Amino acid sequence: MKPECSIIVRAYNEEKYIGKLFAGIREQTLKNIQVILVDSGSTDRTVDIAKECGVQVVHIDPQTFTFGHSLNFGISHAESEILVLASAHVYPVYPDWLEKLIAPFKDESVAVCYGKQSGTFNSQFSEKQIFQHWYPETSQHKQGTPFCNNANAAIRKSLWEQHPYDEKLPALEDLAWAKWASENGYTVSYSAEAEVIHIHHEPWKSVYNRYRREGMAFKQIYPNAHFTLGDLIRLLFANISSDYLAARAQKVFLKEWHHIIKFRWSQFWGTYQGYRQSARLLTWNLKRTFYYPNTSFQEKTQLKHRIDPIQYKEESEKR
Repeated sequence: MKPECSIIVRAYNEEKYIGKLFAGIREQTLKNIQVILVDSGSTDRTVDIAKECGVQVVHIDPQTFTFGHSLNFGISHAESEILVLASAHVYPVYPDWLEKLIAPFKDESVAVCYGKQSGTFNSQFSEKQIFQHWYPETSQHKQGTPFCNNANAAIRKSLWEQHPYDEKLPALEDLAWAKWASENGYTVSYSAEAEVIHIHHEPWKSVYNRYRREGMAFKQIYPNAHFTLGDLIRLLFANISSDYLAARAQKVFLKEWHHIIKFRWSQFWGTYQGYRQSARLLTWNLKRTFYYPNTSFQEKTQLKHRIDPIQYKEESEKR
Protein backbone atom coordinates (compact mmCIF):
# COMPACT_ATOMS: atom_id res chain seq x y z
CA MET A 1 0.00 0.00 0.00
CA LYS A 2 1.29 3.44 -0.92
CA PRO A 3 2.40 5.58 2.03
CA GLU A 4 0.17 8.53 2.90
CA CYS A 5 3.20 10.76 2.54
CA SER A 6 6.94 10.50 1.90
CA ILE A 7 9.19 12.62 4.12
CA ILE A 8 12.44 13.86 2.59
CA VAL A 9 15.15 15.00 5.03
CA ARG A 10 18.42 16.57 3.83
CA ALA A 11 21.36 16.16 6.18
CA TYR A 12 25.06 16.67 6.69
CA ASN A 13 26.50 15.95 10.16
CA GLU A 14 23.21 16.40 12.02
CA GLU A 15 23.65 13.81 14.79
CA LYS A 16 22.89 16.37 17.50
CA TYR A 17 19.26 16.96 16.48
CA ILE A 18 18.14 14.46 13.85
CA GLY A 19 17.16 11.78 16.38
CA LYS A 20 14.60 14.16 17.80
CA LEU A 21 13.03 14.67 14.38
CA PHE A 22 12.71 10.91 13.88
CA ALA A 23 11.27 10.53 17.40
CA GLY A 24 8.65 13.15 16.56
CA ILE A 25 7.79 11.38 13.32
CA ARG A 26 7.23 8.12 15.23
CA GLU A 27 4.69 9.93 17.43
CA GLN A 28 2.59 11.14 14.51
CA THR A 29 -1.04 10.11 14.13
CA LEU A 30 -0.25 9.12 10.55
CA LYS A 31 1.62 5.81 10.62
CA ASN A 32 1.85 4.75 6.97
CA ILE A 33 4.85 6.98 6.20
CA GLN A 34 7.99 6.65 4.13
CA VAL A 35 11.02 8.53 5.52
CA ILE A 36 14.04 9.17 3.30
CA LEU A 37 17.30 10.70 4.48
CA VAL A 38 19.44 12.31 1.79
CA ASP A 39 22.95 12.31 3.22
CA SER A 40 25.70 14.36 1.59
CA GLY A 41 28.78 12.83 3.18
CA SER A 42 28.17 12.95 6.94
CA THR A 43 31.16 11.91 9.04
CA ASP A 44 29.33 11.76 12.38
CA ARG A 45 26.53 9.38 13.48
CA THR A 46 23.81 10.93 11.32
CA VAL A 47 23.48 7.90 9.02
CA ASP A 48 23.71 5.41 11.89
CA ILE A 49 20.93 7.17 13.79
CA ALA A 50 18.73 7.18 10.68
CA LYS A 51 19.26 3.45 10.11
CA GLU A 52 18.56 2.69 13.77
CA CYS A 53 15.24 4.51 13.32
CA GLY A 54 14.33 2.46 10.24
CA VAL A 55 14.84 5.36 7.85
CA GLN A 56 15.72 4.77 4.19
CA VAL A 57 19.11 6.36 3.51
CA VAL A 58 20.31 7.55 0.10
CA HIS A 59 23.60 9.29 -0.59
CA ILE A 60 24.84 12.09 -2.82
CA ASP A 61 28.42 13.21 -3.44
CA PRO A 62 29.14 16.29 -1.27
CA GLN A 63 30.71 17.97 -4.30
CA THR A 64 27.39 17.80 -6.15
CA PHE A 65 25.35 19.26 -3.29
CA THR A 66 22.85 22.02 -3.81
CA PHE A 67 19.57 22.30 -1.92
CA GLY A 68 17.66 21.62 -5.13
CA HIS A 69 19.78 18.63 -6.15
CA SER A 70 19.50 16.92 -2.77
CA LEU A 71 15.72 17.35 -2.79
CA ASN A 72 15.35 16.11 -6.35
CA PHE A 73 17.46 13.04 -5.58
CA GLY A 74 15.48 12.23 -2.44
CA ILE A 75 12.15 12.77 -4.15
CA SER A 76 13.16 10.41 -6.95
CA HIS A 77 13.02 7.62 -4.32
CA ALA A 78 9.63 8.70 -2.89
CA GLU A 79 6.58 6.46 -3.29
CA SER A 80 3.80 8.85 -2.24
CA GLU A 81 2.08 11.59 -4.20
CA ILE A 82 2.41 13.92 -1.18
CA LEU A 83 5.99 14.84 -0.37
CA VAL A 84 6.89 16.33 3.02
CA LEU A 85 10.16 18.26 3.14
CA ALA A 86 11.82 18.73 6.52
CA SER A 87 15.11 20.16 7.70
CA ALA A 88 17.31 17.79 9.71
CA HIS A 89 17.31 20.28 12.60
CA VAL A 90 13.57 20.66 13.10
CA TYR A 91 11.19 18.54 15.15
CA PRO A 92 7.37 18.56 15.30
CA VAL A 93 5.54 20.05 18.24
CA TYR A 94 2.29 18.08 17.93
CA PRO A 95 1.47 14.49 16.92
CA ASP A 96 -0.89 15.71 14.19
CA TRP A 97 1.82 17.80 12.48
CA LEU A 98 1.68 15.68 9.32
CA GLU A 99 -2.12 15.59 9.29
CA LYS A 100 -2.29 19.38 9.40
CA LEU A 101 0.48 19.84 6.84
CA ILE A 102 -1.07 17.62 4.17
CA ALA A 103 -4.76 18.43 4.84
CA PRO A 104 -4.84 21.39 2.37
CA PHE A 105 -4.06 19.00 -0.51
CA LYS A 106 -7.69 17.92 -0.49
CA ASP A 107 -8.02 21.06 -2.62
CA GLU A 108 -6.55 20.09 -5.99
CA SER A 109 -5.43 23.67 -6.64
CA VAL A 110 -2.92 23.55 -3.75
CA ALA A 111 0.63 22.85 -4.95
CA VAL A 112 2.53 23.50 -1.73
CA CYS A 113 1.69 23.88 1.94
CA TYR A 114 4.22 25.12 4.46
CA GLY A 115 3.88 25.01 8.22
CA LYS A 116 4.69 27.18 11.19
CA GLN A 117 8.23 27.37 12.58
CA SER A 118 9.27 28.51 16.05
CA GLY A 119 12.62 28.93 17.74
CA THR A 120 14.01 27.48 20.96
CA PHE A 121 14.69 29.23 24.24
CA ASN A 122 18.27 29.98 23.15
CA SER A 123 17.59 30.97 19.54
CA GLN A 124 18.83 34.40 18.57
CA PHE A 125 16.25 37.01 19.59
CA SER A 126 16.08 38.47 16.08
CA GLU A 127 15.67 35.00 14.58
CA LYS A 128 12.62 34.47 16.77
CA GLN A 129 11.24 37.83 15.59
CA ILE A 130 11.66 36.63 12.00
CA PHE A 131 9.84 33.39 12.81
CA GLN A 132 6.94 35.34 14.33
CA HIS A 133 6.80 37.59 11.27
CA TRP A 134 7.00 34.83 8.66
CA TYR A 135 4.84 32.25 10.48
CA PRO A 136 1.77 33.86 12.10
CA GLU A 137 -0.78 32.19 14.34
CA THR A 138 -3.49 32.12 11.65
CA SER A 139 -3.54 29.66 8.77
CA GLN A 140 -4.10 30.89 5.22
CA HIS A 141 -5.51 28.41 2.75
CA LYS A 142 -4.73 30.45 -0.36
CA GLN A 143 -1.80 32.80 0.06
CA GLY A 144 -1.21 35.83 -2.15
CA THR A 145 2.55 35.36 -2.69
CA PRO A 146 4.80 32.36 -3.46
CA PHE A 147 6.62 32.71 -0.13
CA CYS A 148 7.18 29.34 1.55
CA ASN A 149 9.98 27.45 3.31
CA ASN A 150 11.17 23.88 2.73
CA ALA A 151 12.31 23.39 6.32
CA ASN A 152 8.66 22.44 6.96
CA ALA A 153 6.60 22.04 3.81
CA ALA A 154 4.79 19.60 1.52
CA ILE A 155 4.29 19.50 -2.25
CA ARG A 156 2.64 17.30 -4.90
CA LYS A 157 4.95 14.81 -6.60
CA SER A 158 2.98 14.99 -9.84
CA LEU A 159 3.77 18.71 -10.08
CA TRP A 160 7.40 18.14 -9.12
CA GLU A 161 7.62 15.67 -12.03
CA GLN A 162 6.56 18.50 -14.32
CA HIS A 163 9.00 20.94 -12.75
CA PRO A 164 11.78 19.65 -10.45
CA TYR A 165 13.63 21.99 -8.11
CA ASP A 166 16.21 24.28 -9.69
CA GLU A 167 19.57 22.68 -8.91
CA LYS A 168 21.59 25.74 -9.88
CA LEU A 169 20.17 28.08 -7.24
CA PRO A 170 22.34 28.56 -4.13
CA ALA A 171 19.19 28.84 -1.97
CA LEU A 172 15.44 29.66 -2.15
CA GLU A 173 14.69 26.69 -4.38
CA ASP A 174 11.37 26.58 -2.50
CA LEU A 175 10.45 30.14 -3.52
CA ALA A 176 11.39 29.50 -7.15
CA TRP A 177 9.26 26.34 -7.26
CA ALA A 178 6.26 28.01 -5.61
CA LYS A 179 6.61 30.92 -8.05
CA TRP A 180 6.42 28.45 -10.95
CA ALA A 181 3.37 26.76 -9.40
CA SER A 182 1.62 30.11 -8.85
CA GLU A 183 2.30 31.19 -12.42
CA ASN A 184 0.70 27.94 -13.60
CA GLY A 185 -2.55 28.43 -11.71
CA TYR A 186 -1.78 26.61 -8.46
CA THR A 187 -1.83 28.04 -4.95
CA VAL A 188 0.35 28.16 -1.85
CA SER A 189 -1.20 27.28 1.52
CA TYR A 190 0.04 28.02 5.05
CA SER A 191 -0.82 25.87 8.09
CA ALA A 192 -0.21 27.45 11.48
CA GLU A 193 -1.24 24.17 13.15
CA ALA A 194 1.59 22.20 11.46
CA GLU A 195 4.25 23.56 13.81
CA VAL A 196 7.89 22.57 14.16
CA ILE A 197 10.73 23.83 16.32
CA HIS A 198 13.59 25.00 14.09
CA ILE A 199 17.01 24.98 15.72
CA HIS A 200 19.50 27.51 14.36
CA HIS A 201 22.68 27.74 16.42
CA GLU A 202 24.98 29.46 13.94
CA PRO A 203 28.08 31.63 14.28
CA TRP A 204 27.71 35.12 12.83
CA LYS A 205 29.64 34.21 9.68
CA SER A 206 27.15 31.42 8.98
CA VAL A 207 24.22 33.83 9.41
CA TYR A 208 25.92 36.20 6.95
CA ASN A 209 26.52 33.38 4.45
CA ARG A 210 22.94 32.12 4.74
CA TYR A 211 21.48 35.50 3.84
CA ARG A 212 24.15 36.08 1.21
CA ARG A 213 23.10 32.84 -0.52
CA GLU A 214 19.46 33.86 -0.31
CA GLY A 215 20.23 37.30 -1.73
CA MET A 216 22.04 35.71 -4.66
CA ALA A 217 19.15 33.32 -5.24
CA PHE A 218 16.47 36.00 -4.95
CA LYS A 219 18.25 38.06 -7.60
CA GLN A 220 18.33 35.04 -9.92
CA ILE A 221 14.63 34.31 -9.38
CA TYR A 222 13.61 37.97 -9.72
CA PRO A 223 16.25 39.56 -12.01
CA ASN A 224 14.64 43.01 -11.77
CA ALA A 225 14.60 43.05 -7.98
CA HIS A 226 17.13 45.21 -6.16
CA PHE A 227 18.65 45.65 -2.73
CA THR A 228 20.65 48.86 -2.60
CA LEU A 229 22.91 50.32 0.04
CA GLY A 230 19.96 52.55 0.94
CA ASP A 231 17.79 49.47 1.43
CA LEU A 232 20.49 47.99 3.67
CA ILE A 233 20.68 51.08 5.89
CA ARG A 234 16.93 51.62 6.05
CA LEU A 235 16.08 47.98 6.81
CA LEU A 236 18.96 47.57 9.23
CA PHE A 237 17.76 50.46 11.39
CA ALA A 238 14.07 49.56 10.99
CA ASN A 239 14.61 45.98 12.14
CA ILE A 240 17.01 46.86 14.96
CA SER A 241 14.50 49.43 16.22
CA SER A 242 11.66 46.93 15.94
CA ASP A 243 13.66 44.25 17.78
CA TYR A 244 14.63 46.73 20.51
CA LEU A 245 10.98 47.59 21.12
CA ALA A 246 10.08 43.89 21.27
CA ALA A 247 13.02 43.15 23.59
CA ARG A 248 11.95 45.94 25.94
CA ALA A 249 8.38 44.64 25.93
CA GLN A 250 9.69 41.18 26.85
CA LYS A 251 12.10 42.64 29.45
CA VAL A 252 15.21 41.13 27.82
CA PHE A 253 16.72 44.29 26.28
CA LEU A 254 19.91 44.37 28.37
CA LYS A 255 20.58 40.73 27.58
CA GLU A 256 19.85 40.91 23.86
CA TRP A 257 20.67 44.40 22.51
CA HIS A 258 24.15 43.53 21.18
CA HIS A 259 23.03 40.19 19.74
CA ILE A 260 20.28 42.02 17.87
CA ILE A 261 22.79 44.35 16.22
CA LYS A 262 25.10 41.47 15.23
CA PHE A 263 22.28 39.35 13.81
CA ARG A 264 20.63 42.13 11.80
CA TRP A 265 23.98 43.33 10.44
CA SER A 266 24.86 39.78 9.38
CA GLN A 267 21.41 39.42 7.78
CA PHE A 268 21.33 42.60 5.75
CA TRP A 269 25.03 42.89 4.91
CA GLY A 270 24.80 39.31 3.63
CA THR A 271 21.68 40.15 1.62
CA TYR A 272 23.33 43.24 0.12
CA GLN A 273 26.42 41.27 -0.86
CA GLY A 274 24.13 38.66 -2.46
CA TYR A 275 22.49 41.23 -4.70
CA ARG A 276 25.36 43.61 -5.54
CA GLN A 277 23.25 45.20 -8.29
CA SER A 278 20.54 47.81 -8.44
CA ALA A 279 17.44 47.65 -10.64
CA ARG A 280 13.73 48.33 -10.59
CA LEU A 281 11.81 47.01 -7.60
CA LEU A 282 9.68 44.13 -8.85
CA THR A 283 7.61 42.72 -6.01
CA TRP A 284 6.92 44.89 -2.98
CA ASN A 285 4.66 42.35 -1.23
CA LEU A 286 7.24 39.59 -1.41
CA LYS A 287 10.07 41.91 -0.37
CA ARG A 288 8.00 43.07 2.61
CA THR A 289 7.33 39.44 3.58
CA PHE A 290 11.05 38.65 3.61
CA TYR A 291 12.50 41.78 5.18
CA TYR A 292 10.16 44.27 6.83
CA PRO A 293 9.55 43.93 10.58
CA ASN A 294 6.31 43.79 12.49
CA THR A 295 5.43 47.15 14.04
CA SER A 296 2.83 45.93 16.53
CA PHE A 297 3.77 44.48 19.90
CA GLN A 298 0.38 43.82 21.45
CA GLU A 299 0.03 40.56 23.33
CA LYS A 300 -0.74 37.96 20.69
CA THR A 301 -3.40 35.32 21.22
CA GLN A 302 -1.78 31.89 21.45
CA LEU A 303 -2.95 29.43 18.83
CA LYS A 304 -5.08 26.82 20.60
CA HIS A 305 -4.35 23.25 19.61
CA ARG A 306 -6.83 20.45 20.18
CA ILE A 307 -4.26 17.86 21.35
CA ASP A 308 -1.28 17.92 23.70
CA PRO A 309 2.24 18.43 22.34
CA ILE A 310 4.68 15.55 21.98
CA GLN A 311 6.62 14.85 25.17
CA TYR A 312 10.20 14.14 24.10
CA LYS A 313 12.12 11.82 26.42
CA GLU A 314 15.25 13.95 26.60
CA GLU A 315 14.08 17.53 26.26
CA SER A 316 17.37 19.37 25.75
CA GLU A 317 15.73 22.32 24.01
CA LYS A 318 13.18 24.53 25.76
CA ARG A 319 10.63 26.26 23.63
